[in-house]
Amino acid sequence: MADKDRQEHVEENRELWDAMASDWFDRGREAWAREDAHWGIHQIPESEAQLLTSFSGGKVIELGCGTGYVSAWLSRLGGEPTGVDNSLGQLSSARQLQNLFDLHFPLVHANAEELPFADQSFDFAISEYGAAIWCDPDQWIPEAARVLRPGGRLVFLGNSTQLMLSVSDDDGPATTSLNRPLRGMHRMEWDDDPGVEFHLSHGDRIKLLRANGFEIEDLVELYPSTASSNNHYGFVTLEWAQQWPAEEAWLVRKI
Repeated sequence: MADKDRQEHVEENRELWDAMASDWFDRGREAWAREDAHWGIHQIPESEAQLLTSFSGGKVIELGCGTGYVSAWLSRLGGEPTGVDNSLGQLSSARQLQNLFDLHFPLVHANAEELPFADQSFDFAISEYGAAIWCDPDQWIPEAARVLRPGGRLVFLGNSTQLMLSVSDDDGPATTSLNRPLRGMHRMEWDDDPGVEFHLSHGDRIKLLRANGFEIEDLVELYPSTASSNNHYGFVTLEWAQQWPAEEAWLVRKI
């Protein structure tokens, strides 16, 4: 990808999230107030998702931290997080929430595709959406590998491949049909959303992770229970998500 094209989607997504930052403040506050992690669209509890079983503290980088609630959870678990985000608006919300909850950690305005940190600076990297879907994986995954120490782990969660193939083009919920091809999945844009997302097939994701020195430890397909069905999003229903995974999380280790 040319530098000009990369800069274009970075700027588009920065403008989008700066404009939307205030709309996400209340959800961020709700997440900060939780004593334990709840993940993704349907707020699946960590006791079910088991995404942090390998976490044992150390220096953490959150790639696309938004309001910073994941970093707050990891700080309470004994980690030393640094939150990185492309949006100054989101970082402003994160700072307000740090003050509200009296829990502080570094917040850095940066693009996860070009991290301002030295090689092997962190023990653990994580992205719940954030870089996982808003950054080009051909750029952010090599950067995550660069800043992780050998043996360090990367956990990232986003929309599942199945959902991206099945989500409707008319702003309705995901269907039981395939609405776009799997082959060539990468950059995705929507008529009702000015942002630029990135999604890969499982095969392409595996090749990319292995090419950057990662060993895949688990691929967690997330299914909500009725008890964890708090869904603010119209593009997937609880009924659909209980039959096919609306989200998936990759747990990988740097060799």
